[in-house]
Amino acid sequence: MVLASLLLATGCSEGGTAPPGTPAARGSAAPQAPPSIRVSASHCGEGWTHPHTGDQTLMVANDGDVSAGADLIDVPGGAVHAELEGLAPGTTRTVHVSLGPGTYAIRCEIDGRDPIAGPPVTVSGGGSGGPATLPVTYNDLYAPAQAYRDYVAGGLKTLVARTRTLAGAVDAGDLAAARAAWLPAHLAYESLGAAYDTFGDFDGEIDGRPAGLPGGVRDPGFTGMHRVEYGLWHGESAKSLRPAADRLYKDVRALRADFPDEQLEPGDLPLRAHEILENTLRFELSGRADEGSGTTLATAAANLRGTRATVGVLRPLLRTRYPGLAGLDRRLDRVEALLKAQRHGGRWTPVEDLDPPVRESIDGAVGDLLEGLAPIATICFPRRTQ
Repeated sequence: MVLASLLLATGCSEGGTAPPGTPAARGSAAPQAPPSIRVSASHCGEGWTHPHTGDQTLMVANDGDVSAGADLIDVPGGAVHAELEGLAPGTTRTVHVSLGPGTYAIRCEIDGRDPIAGPPVTVSGGGSGGPATLPVTYNDLYAPAQAYRDYVAGGLKTLVARTRTLAGAVDAGDLAAARAAWLPAHLAYESLGAAYDTFGDFDGEIDGRPAGLPGGVRDPGFTGMHRVEYGLWHGESAKSLRPAADRLYKDVRALRADFPDEQLEPGDLPLRAHEILENTLRFELSGRADEGSGTTLATAAANLRGTRATVGVLRPLLRTRYPGLAGLDRRLDRVEALLKAQRHGGRWTPVEDLDPPVRESIDGAVGDLLEGLAPIATICFPRRTQ
């Protein structure tokens, strides 16, 4: 179990009396609710009475006048055992935790203010509590983000070189060479992974699909890798395809020139580890992204490389925070092996030609991998601690 599963708050109640007709309203005995722990700028963490070890449900109430959040943290280390977000004024919510002996506090995050730590509470008794995770800050994410920028910069250099080869083959009228050059160029782009959201309009221009365009594959707005793919595998002449290939090469060079000025938001990096393969499952493994080459499984393998690169730069933060990291590596290896099995020399099995059991195995393995990647977004989400 990791922080992602510890942050789930259960139950939400607004202050007020019980409605007529309920047992409490009729005067019958009702279970005594534990006192609420107060969350506000003036009373942060007050009201935690009779603390004890073991499984328990804590009531957390925002008695201030602005929205707030609350973390249950170790003192003095600051590791987070539970987290509540978006607690509206006048709202009480419950959170289930398991605590071992030690000292804890509630850290209040009041909108518009720096975090406030409430009074320390000592919990005594036997047993051990649930896991806790040390928060990740923006400063912690700076080095991983810089490492990923370096990875992308190197990938863009490869992309430019391979796209030059592709465009050159089209310009020379050698469509067989162009078809051979298309996949390496496309995979160079797809392996960039977590940077796609940083590329802005370039992403649509270089790797956009015809879905949603009024003219479909004939729409002037359909450009880039998939436009060239469509032409190469649908009988277009080199002459008619030359403008699309030249435009692609131009856009790729423009992206590389622009990238040093683009901002890779460090806080987005943990999200991308999961999102890359979500898109893979949706577009590549469904075959929806195929414009004729039948190589979406190769694209999925490139996306997996991008995912590995993202996890790789975050690994120093995950080693001490994510108990499931070793299992995640095994899941990555399993998906890679299943995809590689569909490569036969320079040819990849098209998705629609997969035997149903094989396709189900790949889809299931990717779904399982997505479950393993999902906690990274929560564990490495940057949090203010002071």
